[in-house]
Amino acid sequence: MRKTFQKIRAMVLDQLRQGITPEKVALTIAAAAALGVFPLLGTTTFLCLAFGVAVRLNQPLMQLVNYLVYPLQIAGIYLFVRLGERLVGARPMSFRVEQIVGSFAADPFAFLRKFGMTGVHGIIGWFVVVVPCAFVVYGVLLPALRRAAAAWRPAA
Repeated sequence: MRKTFQKIRAMVLDQLRQGITPEKVALTIAAAAALGVFPLLGTTTFLCLAFGVAVRLNQPLMQLVNYLVYPLQIAGIYLFVRLGERLVGARPMSFRVEQIVGSFAADPFAFLRKFGMTGVHGIIGWFVVVVPCAFVVYGVLLPALRRAAAAWRPAA
């Protein structure tokens, strides 16, 4: 784990040395972390790619953060779904991993009919929790990145 954080640190410092603004680096990390926990499996790489291209963010750093938060995505799915169900007043849907995988493998269209609203509930829960958290992450990272950038600026 320590090696991973060293790799991230090196990537971030390289970005700052190359003149990428601390704001862009903070946005890259915050957006990748937020999109990386999106509650629909198999979507985060594309979401990070699309958002990163649209806003012109560093893709290697974005995808690295995306993959690092993968365990949080898995843990968050259940929580986001339950929160979304509560927010919209829906009855809790019973689901287990083996049931979901088996259902999808047997008939993807039947899977969508059965679990489609569960996904919507997860997205609602994700939006309510993660979007504000992304702003907090951005705000926490920005001062540290500005200090790091100032330390690497050549003396005038």
